[in-house]
Amino acid sequence: MAAHLLLKLAAFVQRNRSGLLAVSCAGLFGANVLYHVFPEQTFRTVYQCWAKGQPAELSGQLQSLFREVLQDTGVRSAEKNFKAFAAFGFQPVGAGIPWLPGGALVGIPATFNNADDGQGIFVINGKEVDWHSQDGIFLKEALTLSAEAQMFSLAREVLYFQGNSPIIKAAVAPACLFGVTLSGVAVKQLLGLYSGPVVLRGLYNLAVLVAGLVGYFLAYDAVNQWLDYRSDRRTATLSKDYARGGVEYYEKLLARNRTLRRLMGKQGEKLYAPTGNLFPRYWFRLKHAPYTARRDLIVNILKMHQV
Repeated sequence: MAAHLLLKLAAFVQRNRSGLLAVSCAGLFGANVLYHVFPEQTFRTVYQCWAKGQPAELSGQLQSLFREVLQDTGVRSAEKNFKAFAAFGFQPVGAGIPWLPGGALVGIPATFNNADDGQGIFVINGKEVDWHSQDGIFLKEALTLSAEAQMFSLAREVLYFQGNSPIIKAAVAPACLFGVTLSGVAVKQLLGLYSGPVVLRGLYNLAVLVAGLVGYFLAYDAVNQWLDYRSDRRTATLSKDYARGGVEYYEKLLARNRTLRRLMGKQGEKLYAPTGNLFPRYWFRLKHAPYTARRDLIVNILKMHQV
């Protein structure tokens, strides 16, 4: 009975493979881009920072800083296209597509509000950080960003979404599925596998699936790194101040990670390299460009500004 159902399913797929491929590609694209279409309902609920049971608010200084960044990056109709909110964490985050009704959201770390003192309750491995210890002083310094560094980090997010980066990332999966499916069918026809043993076709399909997954991971990471470099480059070329802020931002980011590596012990050694870069979660994947390489890119752009 099961074999009969499998044969019927295989025949159905064979007859409707073009339609199924189109639906699958569209579904993959929609699933990857969905939370960018409704950022208020999806992204903000996850990253919103809360204080005393209420959503944290951005200070007037940060709101003014964000408006200045929007002007520098040439954003029109800023109130509609880009909105900012207080997010948890230490780095700006974002989601959305500016030209859609939902616009784009940029989450500004709540710690930016307290950039002057850099203090507060910070717990690592169940213990509060002693801000008067050597590592506490280093961490405080790493978390304290100048206005130039803050503007760079925010402008980078704005330009990232202005460049339709979410759509480019979402298109990787359906493009890989489309390419692997077409090439797999073409090779099977070329080798005459359709008239060959079922077991041989099954082994071939398994090999194509594995190759497709590996290709997807490599393509996705390559696109991600290209988008990282593109956003950094576009931001740093805005002006010498933005380039200088970018160098400071990544220097502080690396210093923060090195300090956390020491404070977190063995867990920190698994997460952060001695340089401050993030260790890849999987040995064959590197989802984002290394922070040291991104810093060096901006250092070279700053030299060009100075010349």
